[in-house]
Amino acid sequence: MKFHYKLWSVVISSTLPVYSIPPEIVDQESTGDVIAEEGSDVQLRCKARGSPKPIVTWKREDNQAISVNKSTSLTEVISEVLTLRKVRRFHMGAYLCIASNGIPPTVRKRIFVSNI
Repeated sequence: MKFHYKLWSVVISSTLPVYSIPPEIVDQESTGDVIAEEGSDVQLRCKARGSPKPIVTWKREDNQAISVNKSTSLTEVISEVLTLRKVRRFHMGAYLCIASNGIPPTVRKRIFVSNI
């Protein structure tokens, strides 16, 4: 006795549209200019949207390094939130939040940190 089996397969495919949306900084969810008391911690927030999801980079407008803690200074920080610990006078100045996702244009927001 012989048995024969036929297996059937069904392939269903669909294509989802992929949208490319340039980056946009969401001002309502981002920090404005900050007045900081020396010795306090300050958080600068920069919320960006777009597709693909934008990468947020912080730089100082004067191209000085950003002092992120007692022993570390960086020329740029990749994060939606930049935390400045124990703020001193050298922290004061303009910071640039730059959002990019490969879809032009790259956008930026200037946030100024000053003391009381």
